Amino acid sequence: MSVSIKFMRALALVGLVVCASGFRGCYKPVRRSGLPSHIKTVAVPAFQNNALRFKIEHRFTDAVTNEIIRRGKGLRVQSETEGADVVVDGAIKNFAFYGVLLDTRGRARIFEVTVTAAVTVRDQVRNRVLYDNQDYVFRGEFEFTDDPRTFFNEEDPAVERLARSFAESLVSTLVNGFGVNEEP
Repeated sequence: MSVSIKFMRALALVGLVVCASGFRGCYKPVRRSGLPSHIKTVAVPAFQNNALRFKIEHRFTDAVTNEIIRRGKGLRVQSETEGADVVVDGAIKNFAFYGVLLDTRGRARIFEVTVTAAVTVRDQVRNRVLYDNQDYVFRGEFEFTDDPRTFFNEEDPAVERLARSFAESLVSTLVNGFGVNEEP
C-alpha cells in the first residue's frame, strides 16, 4: 500500500512538472507601445463641439491630453498639429441626458448621460490614418437627491467622469496599439 502511495505521489509530481513546463512560453508580457516607433509627439487640438453643449469639447480635449500625459510612455503632447508625429482629431457629435428612474412622486431621480464622439488618429509622418471611429459612444449616470436642502447638480461631475472614461479608452487604444504593422 505504501508503494502505491509513493507511486501516485511520484506520478502527480511528474504530471505537475510536465504541465508547468509545457505552458511556460504562453505568456508574453507587453514591453513596448503599440504605436510605430517613429511617433514621439502627439497633437491633441481642441475637439469640435457639434452637440451645442457648453464647453463639453474642452472637457473631452483636456481629458484626452491628461490621459496621454499620464499613460503615454514618454510621448510629448501639444495642441498644435505643426511638428507632431500623430494628430488626434475629435468632435463631440451628440450629448443627451434623460431620466431612467423615477422617485415616488414621479420625478426623475437617476439620469443617463450619453455622449457620441468622432475620433480620427492620423500619422502625419507616413500620411495615413491609424485609427478612425466616427461613432464613439459613452454612457454614464447621475442622481438627484430627494432633499432640496442637500441638492447638488450631478450633471457636471457625470460629464467629467464620461470624459475621463472616454480618454482612458482612447489612450488605451492609442498606447496599446491599433493592430497597425510598421512599415520599414
